[in-house]
Amino acid sequence: MAASDSKFDGKVFCKALTKRPGVYRMLDGRGQVLYVGKAQSLKKRVTTYFQAAERLDAKGRAMVAQISGIELTVTHTEGEALILESNLIKEHRPRYNVVLRDDKSYPYIYLSSDQAFPRLSLYRGVRSGPGRYFGPYPSAGAVRGSLNLLEKLFQLRSCEDSYFKNRSRPCLNFQIKRCSAPCVNFIDEKSYREDVEHAVMFLEGRSQDALNALGDRMENMSREQKYEQAARYRDQISSLQRVQQRQHVSSDKDDVDVVACCAKGGVGCIQVFYIRRGHNLGNKCFFPKNTAGYNESEILAAFIPQYYLVKRADRNIPREIIVSHELEEKGLLVEALTAQGGSRASLRNKVRGKRRRWLDMAQENAKLALEQRLSESSGQQQRNEALQEVLEFDEAIKRIECFDISHTGGEATVAGCVVFGPEGPLKSDYRRFNIRNIGAGDDYAAMRQAVERRYTRVRQEDGQLPDLLVIDGGKGQVNTVRECLAELQLKDLPIIGIAKGPSRKPSAETLILEDGRINRQLKADSLARHLLQQIRDEAHRFAITGHRQRRAKARTASPLDDIPGIGVQRRRNLMRYFGGMQGVVRAGVHELTKVSGISRQLAERIYDVLHG
Repeated sequence: MAASDSKFDGKVFCKALTKRPGVYRMLDGRGQVLYVGKAQSLKKRVTTYFQAAERLDAKGRAMVAQISGIELTVTHTEGEALILESNLIKEHRPRYNVVLRDDKSYPYIYLSSDQAFPRLSLYRGVRSGPGRYFGPYPSAGAVRGSLNLLEKLFQLRSCEDSYFKNRSRPCLNFQIKRCSAPCVNFIDEKSYREDVEHAVMFLEGRSQDALNALGDRMENMSREQKYEQAARYRDQISSLQRVQQRQHVSSDKDDVDVVACCAKGGVGCIQVFYIRRGHNLGNKCFFPKNTAGYNESEILAAFIPQYYLVKRADRNIPREIIVSHELEEKGLLVEALTAQGGSRASLRNKVRGKRRRWLDMAQENAKLALEQRLSESSGQQQRNEALQEVLEFDEAIKRIECFDISHTGGEATVAGCVVFGPEGPLKSDYRRFNIRNIGAGDDYAAMRQAVERRYTRVRQEDGQLPDLLVIDGGKGQVNTVRECLAELQLKDLPIIGIAKGPSRKPSAETLILEDGRINRQLKADSLARHLLQQIRDEAHRFAITGHRQRRAKARTASPLDDIPGIGVQRRRNLMRYFGGMQGVVRAGVHELTKVSGISRQLAERIYDVLHG
């Protein structure tokens, strides 16, 4: 059900609405989703936007003024509507919803089970392989820290199978006592399996069981007068006891997520702490978008379903979630979490004892992270305002794009374009351009090609233009870019160039305004200068990284790659038969046909290409 007339009459639309539960999507004149919401009764909920508009806040009134249509999806229950709402918010990222960006998969510790000597490793993705998966962990760094600890305690291998199978002597990990060297049979399979069992106990939070088992084995080895093995168990016990003393969490059955929220200055911060089998696996920080005007409870209420109710192979719903604030629709959330997770879930905000300590820790971290973000945002804002003042702009500078060219003697020229917003780099908007069909070392032509390609596409796709265009170069580059933009009907786009001084020192740069008529050297302590230096340096880093990648690829390319009919296997056959590229070049047509997969016709084609 939808309406697309620009003169959308909400009151008329609501008269025919159903009273059943479901999800509504509010659309603007271009069909873009403004807001996604759920309702126990669609008629009652949607009607409130149009019959009680005076009760809405400024943000709500602004949204209603843009509505040109509403789409509905009816569901059987409000719980189904909640899950659908979360999925639609994830998909469309509406500008008036609190939106969580959490696309990265979560890592696990993976213990293989289909080998005589199982391997411990970091793993991301679908958990379908044979073995055990422990986690999820909040970051790869947390996994690496745990793996490092497990290597010290139990000396299990972490190397790839291909590396493991081809060893003739132990690697450095054996020398530093991080591996028992099963690759060269320095440990038998039974003893290695015992170490695996102890590692599993530790990962499951049963550290005391592991200590008891190690103590029993140490005594057995001592009675049998196998003192070297007894000493090895003794060292493991000592290391494990030291680790236990550092662990703040000692319970052996808790599987909890602790979710705390702090909001200030229109910015919301959420900290999630992961407690698995009583072990604190670390925490992850989130800054959802569009949180201005919402309090902590409302931000949490939007975060929980988006984080837990979107099906992902790398995320399990714990049986207990501790939250920092009371949630209005707690019962509905518990019902949806239980249905999604398959077991009874609980949401609690009033806790005692160790759970209170976990929650206090999460809240303190959320507060500190928010203060850091606001401090960084404030500093960035001050630098933007300083640049606005230097350039004498009437409006705030919200988007800056900067271009830089990188090459080595004209080889593999690459242009980089970086983008900065009010809060700093917008790395998802960065772009690189492989420059072709220009004279070697012609920076003017390279800059022209990059700018032309960039803004031609922006114009074609109705993309966002910058408020300021920064060029890493002098008058010549600035004039070239201005001519190019004039041809694209963008001559009103402000441009500045950053020209290096005679000594190429950061303090000697000159700022070129307009089309080269005005030069200005900013003071060393100027905030505007610091911002421009950061943007210029980021553009240089981004461009030179692309150039190095392109140059490395070009230098490893083969003339055979451009011959139709030559794929990976035939190229490999040629190299193996003739011993390298020089042998292929020296070969005649008849010799080329002796290679598997090379016909007479293809041999003649290869010979013609290699001999001009």
